[in-house]
Amino acid sequence: MGVLMSKKQQVEKVQKCSAVVSAFQQGLKDRAATAKPADGSVEGGEGPAETPASSNEKNSEQVEKADTDNNAGPSTSQQASAPARDECKVNQEAWSRLRDGKGVEPEELDKSHQLTPPAFVRPKRDPDDDQPVEVELGQKEQPPNDEMCDVCEVWTADDLYPCRICTRVFHDGCLRELGYLRAEALQEMRDTAHTVTGWSCYYCDNVNLLLTEEELYSLMETFKQCKIIPESCLVSDELLQYRHFVSKQQFEKDLTDEQEEEVLAQFAALDPEKKGQIEWSDFLYFESLVVLRKLRTENSMVRLLTAKERDNARSVFLGLDLDKDGVITGAEAPGLGGPVTWADFLKESAIYILAARPNSSALHIRLPL
Repeated sequence: MGVLMSKKQQVEKVQKCSAVVSAFQQGLKDRAATAKPADGSVEGGEGPAETPASSNEKNSEQVEKADTDNNAGPSTSQQASAPARDECKVNQEAWSRLRDGKGVEPEELDKSHQLTPPAFVRPKRDPDDDQPVEVELGQKEQPPNDEMCDVCEVWTADDLYPCRICTRVFHDGCLRELGYLRAEALQEMRDTAHTVTGWSCYYCDNVNLLLTEEELYSLMETFKQCKIIPESCLVSDELLQYRHFVSKQQFEKDLTDEQEEEVLAQFAALDPEKKGQIEWSDFLYFESLVVLRKLRTENSMVRLLTAKERDNARSVFLGLDLDKDGVITGAEAPGLGGPVTWADFLKESAIYILAARPNSSALHIRLPL
């Protein structure tokens, strides 16, 4: 645990040790200087001999000086030995943790200031973004999780919490320092990260981060025209008004009564606790999915899936493909409608797989079975 450190920590460690050694060497020099004979002392029998009176006076002066030094505080060598002892204790604890197979806790890290959240860089569309993607059905990818915390770059054995979407792992203390997770969200992460349900990190939890700069600009412009205030909650009437505006903008007509019922059903799904309002994060999540579905092709959305998500989809498909011929039929999945190959299944399911990323308690769209 704390022996595997980041480069910054290694440099700080070496600097600290150098400071202790320098202080210790300075203490030795001070001791050597006091041991040398004073100027004018007798060497090799030369020079005037000291009288008993002068010898007594000199001894008295030395005693008084020693008393004064003792009252003034510890010597330089004593001051140097204190950090050396502390350093030795820290090293012993580090070795003990290493033997126990544990790592350094985030709280033990020496942080001079609060951690700075990373700057998110929005993706760009590649020229071949809409081209078909080759994803093998018979070969699982099973990517291993990272070994060190994505924030502090320190390994701590079992004290790291993995993301179910990507390969990043995190300390709960580092996430708290970043300010991304409140107390209840941190507890939820601790409870679910190592379970089948899993937990998605702040990179993967926010589906809006999948939008390009152009796609986000288009969405924000619609928000401004509808006077939707970011970070605010929405009631059902505001959501209906927003959807009416979008319908007029795209299709030049209002929503039908049936479509209004669908919007209210969506509102209820995004408000599972029946608070009468939906959180901004859930609203932004749903509208980001709408933008992806409207502006991206199925092949483009398949490219957004991570290796873990592809593996999960592969397991679902193989569970439905009872005869293992690479095609799901109506007999194997009643109500399917027609034969579905692995490539078609992945393309049609991509938007639903992306929709299952967030940790929100809202009833999100699930992967169709």
